[in-house]
Amino acid sequence: MFRQLGLGDADEAAWKATGLPAAALDDWLTDRVARRPAGARARDVYGAEDVHDFARRAILDALALGPGDRLLELGCGGGLLLRDALASGAAATGLDHSEEMVALARERAPGAEVVLGRAEALPFPDGAFNAAALAIVLMFLADPVAVLCECRRVLEPGGQLAVYTSAPELRGTPAAPEPIASRAFFYTDAELAALAERAGFGDVAVANDDGGQLLTAR
Repeated sequence: MFRQLGLGDADEAAWKATGLPAAALDDWLTDRVARRPAGARARDVYGAEDVHDFARRAILDALALGPGDRLLELGCGGGLLLRDALASGAAATGLDHSEEMVALARERAPGAEVVLGRAEALPFPDGAFNAAALAIVLMFLADPVAVLCECRRVLEPGGQLAVYTSAPELRGTPAAPEPIASRAFFYTDAELAALAERAGFGDVAVANDDGGQLLTAR
């Protein structure tokens, strides 16, 4: 399973060092690969130019950022979306709960503010941003409505939301393999739109491209 997920000897050693029982392996692997990336493989993958580039392009096209915009990205990973947002002239802030990803994002997007924190309790004042983004993050959130409510709180009136995630048809495919798939949350287009509406957003729309879902709202 380590090899199937692209992990190596250092990752196996890190697992053994935890002392956790075998029953915890799947959760540990999901964290190490996707939910809370760590290790050399995580830095290589999340710092690569092509990581989630499809999601990054879709979000940036939807938000059409420019000078004067203020973007918040939740689960910013290696910071490539932040870097591209800065190139548009926008100000960019990233948040992640992985210390290694925070450090990597600061390297890849040196002009951005990147903070360690939780999406469920954003450390920002009301109305601090006019755009918010999540790329391949929503599927790992146990309470997505709470997180989207936090996004709405920190957005100014009329602020934009763009979320890219995976639809149920991708469960168990290379896009969402096991054991990650069994620990992720998948929503139909209608269910995804309903999450944003429950959080108080309007102008909600979902575009589905072969299982890749782009949720936009205000």
